[in-house]
Amino acid sequence: MDSISITGIRCYGYIGFFPEEKVLGQWFEVDLTLGLDLTVPSKSDALEDTVDYSSIVKTVQELVKNSKFSLLEKVADAIATVILQQPLVQDVKVSLTKLAAPIPDFSGKVTIEITRVK
Repeated sequence: MDSISITGIRCYGYIGFFPEEKVLGQWFEVDLTLGLDLTVPSKSDALEDTVDYSSIVKTVQELVKNSKFSLLEKVADAIATVILQQPLVQDVKVSLTKLAAPIPDFSGKVTIEITRVK
């Protein structure tokens, strides 16, 4: 199976367990790997034969921006569900990173990675 990777989708959202996360918001980063057959578009050179990357990016950004979930796991699953609605996409891997998790004495990132199949 072929794949398309879309990485570094930056999104500002109001997702988190703590009340201040839902009010103040924070930055997230999403990386996607879409599994699909790219035989037809590799021969036709036509956008309608593949997935429109800009549409995927906009969809992810809007979903993160407008979601009010508490857990990254829920958001990652919601992203996967939306991506799998694309007719050509057979599977998707979603990596969702909270860039500044509110954990005392921790300056790292937290990433959730899920894979979903049609």
